Amino acid sequence: MNLLSLLVGDADIRSQLKERRTRLYRVAYSWCHDRALADDLVQEALARGLARLHQLRNPAQLDSWLFKILHNCWRDCFRCQKGFQDVDELEDYHYAHDDTPEQIHSRSQVVDRVRAAVALLPIGQRQVLTLIDLEEFSYNQVAEILEIPVGTVMSRLCRGRQSLKATLIELAPQVKAVALRSVK
Repeated sequence: MNLLSLLVGDADIRSQLKERRTRLYRVAYSWCHDRALADDLVQEALARGLARLHQLRNPAQLDSWLFKILHNCWRDCFRCQKGFQDVDELEDYHYAHDDTPEQIHSRSQVVDRVRAAVALLPIGQRQVLTLIDLEEFSYNQVAEILEIPVGTVMSRLCRGRQSLKATLIELAPQVKAVALRSVK
């Protein structure tokens, strides 16, 4: 019976690994800005995760464990590539049909500018920003995934957000001061 529960638990974790693929891809793509490379990184991370499934001690920490493996795959890939360059090719978003073409174009421009601004961040800030703001990991989880102190996570996040704010301030709607007159 113990063997049966172990096999059922193993199959459950395998299905959970498949469910995490989209999140892993989104983070990998935000790190490298290359669809093919992001897909390769996710595939490698999932393969390593399946091969080392016996090393997962706490199934509740599956997300942290998988993203740590993804980070290690990214680091291995980054080490192998001496002339790494960001790719400007961006993923298209699909919007609901009830949006007007102007709204779709406007959102597309904002998304493109935000992605470009994130791409300009140093890789350390980009990693911390995507893991915390997009994937909603805690500071401690990000520190564990990236193998850096929590203070470094907070520092990189603060600097990354400040850089994004400075870069994207032009996207804010321009508010013109209107002089109010009192009418009697």
